[in-house]
Amino acid sequence: MAFAYFPHTDEDIRAMLSKIGAVSLDDLYADVPGDMLFKGSFDIPDAMSEMELRRKFDGLASMNIPLKVFCGAGAYDHYSPAVVPAIISRAEFLTSYTPYQAEVSQGTLRYIFEFQTMMCMLTGLDCSNASMYDGPTSAAEALLMSVACTRKKRRVLVSGTLLPHVLQVAGTYCRFHGVGLTVIPHRSGVSDLEAIRRELQAGDVAGVMVPGINRFGIIEDLSGFADAVHDAKALLIVYSDPSSLAVLTTPAGWGADIACGDAQTLGIPLSFGGPYIGFLCCRQEHVRKLPGRIVGETVDADGRRAFVLTLQAREQHIRREKATSNICSNESLMALYVTVYLSLMGPDGLKRVNDLSYGGAHYLHSRLLATGLFSEAFDKPFLKEFVLRSKVPAGLLQKTLVEKGFFGALSCGDGLVSFCVTENRSREEIDALVDAVSSLKAN
Repeated sequence: MAFAYFPHTDEDIRAMLSKIGAVSLDDLYADVPGDMLFKGSFDIPDAMSEMELRRKFDGLASMNIPLKVFCGAGAYDHYSPAVVPAIISRAEFLTSYTPYQAEVSQGTLRYIFEFQTMMCMLTGLDCSNASMYDGPTSAAEALLMSVACTRKKRRVLVSGTLLPHVLQVAGTYCRFHGVGLTVIPHRSGVSDLEAIRRELQAGDVAGVMVPGINRFGIIEDLSGFADAVHDAKALLIVYSDPSSLAVLTTPAGWGADIACGDAQTLGIPLSFGGPYIGFLCCRQEHVRKLPGRIVGETVDADGRRAFVLTLQAREQHIRREKATSNICSNESLMALYVTVYLSLMGPDGLKRVNDLSYGGAHYLHSRLLATGLFSEAFDKPFLKEFVLRSKVPAGLLQKTLVEKGFFGALSCGDGLVSFCVTENRSREEIDALVDAVSSLKAN
């Protein structure tokens, strides 16, 4: 099929096909089963005027059903001050490309430096990079970093209480880097320290990753984990929700060597799944193995404060075999988003976010139990997210909620469903959700 706006001429295409030893464009898809190839015509409408096109898209948009979000599972509907998108929409900020030329990139380098500083303050650790694609890839990079730090060890342990998509991405990274990954099943909803101790006895473990808040919303007690891991000459990695670190024990407080996670909780809208931003922090002694890049502070020739890219330990800048990672583009625009958000919220504002989320989540938790349609699953401390054992099939529960304008009751397997409440949810919305659930009792 010829495309009017593609720049390649027939001669260009023939030259490229010849170069790779193909006769036609169809040869490029020779390995694709025939029944998987689309052989029809595309249903593309005729050209429209601007007004017609706007009406067309307004009609498509009206098909969307806006739902009030009562789910978490790694993406949270937190409030974001209106000034944040106003600031990051300024033309000089609209880039996520690495600021290689320090002399013309002082503004970008400055806010990345501030982002790093704030992430260090939240995690309690010494160093932060800038930045990772999202939480799952930051977790995968943290595991590979532990292997690089411990050198001869080629196995890592991860808690089964980590979010499923984090486990999946970490598994893919480790498999293709020749690193063994062992998932430790949870014990009563939390990471099993005794099982981790048994695995550590093999002496081949480089790193152990556990969550600060796990997939069931439980705030994990990580007492004793650092001692066990360090006694085995391994590194402790804590996967954290950075928003919660305003009120919970920091990774450094648990004795962690590395902290990672998704900074989406710091005001970034859900945005249908992205773009988000991962963070990765570590203790000073491991900074040389930190993937990505680090912005540092210095002075210029006139003694004025200035910023530069201090560390870039990836294959574009050093010998390939010495690179710690092949991660390239940083999430600079999202780092700016987080930096502006944290600057506006401050410690008191972030604590208020958690207070409101905690109050709403515990109110919903108690009200759902009172319906008689749920029972307690683990009875352990939680902040804004929790799971209950449902007496109603998850599919029916979700269908009922969607019909009433709610997105909630995410299935966690074994008859468990999860709910999440952030500061964006009002008491009236919570009551309306409970009423929707209670209607199932009458049926």
